[in-house]
Amino acid sequence: MTTLFDLSGRMAAVTGANTGIGQAIAVALAEAGADVALIGRTPAEDTAAAVRAAGRRALLVPADLSQAGIAGDVVSAVLAGLGGLDILVNNAGIIRRADSVDFTEADWDAVMDTNLKSLFFLCQAAGRHMLARDDAPRGKIINIASLLSFQGGIRVPSYTAAKHGVAGLTKILANEWAGRGINVNAIAPGYIATNNTEALRADPARNDAILARIPQGRWGRPQDIAGAAVFLSSPASDYIDGHVLTVDGGWMAR
Repeated sequence: MTTLFDLSGRMAAVTGANTGIGQAIAVALAEAGADVALIGRTPAEDTAAAVRAAGRRALLVPADLSQAGIAGDVVSAVLAGLGGLDILVNNAGIIRRADSVDFTEADWDAVMDTNLKSLFFLCQAAGRHMLARDDAPRGKIINIASLLSFQGGIRVPSYTAAKHGVAGLTKILANEWAGRGINVNAIAPGYIATNNTEALRADPARNDAILARIPQGRWGRPQDIAGAAVFLSSPASDYIDGHVLTVDGGWMAR
């Protein structure tokens, strides 16, 4: 069974791998055998050290994913540094909170550019490389969605719109690429203790309301997402396409 989850010899790229979910995924991929490129505005030095401690290569790729037109250069840097690209994990994301009647266009654009636009064009750039390969399967793409890919949320209109879009893009790319050897799927984390949720955890009323809705009765940890990412990166998921996998402590079941 262990060979189903073995990523030895695979090259992976993870965006937003400096902390939290992205860091946990990058380290888990390395522990499963992959070399990992760490893409983001802030150099993920601690993550790189953990990847190397697992005996794998780590490549730091500086990139401001809110900027237009950089996806091709980012993928080229990964290919040059690692020698290939088998797995892309689109994890980078930001959030802005305000009542919808007060939400600014600048905050809307910032979230959509980072969370949705850059994700699509990184998928496109990676997909072009993977589709040009002669071997099969050609690659795995994993997009980080959200419970707000299914629900509306409160005071996060651009984040909700972007995460609904992530689920939709995952499905259309799976429709186009599944028959050509690329598996495109998504993970929808539940309420995970990260920088993005710090404000919610600091609000006693919201924190208690969230915990009351989670059957496991706790906030998730970034490491809770790592196993799902290894699964969707591995041969064990070769017949899974266009799926949005919730890892939420039972939130969506209640």
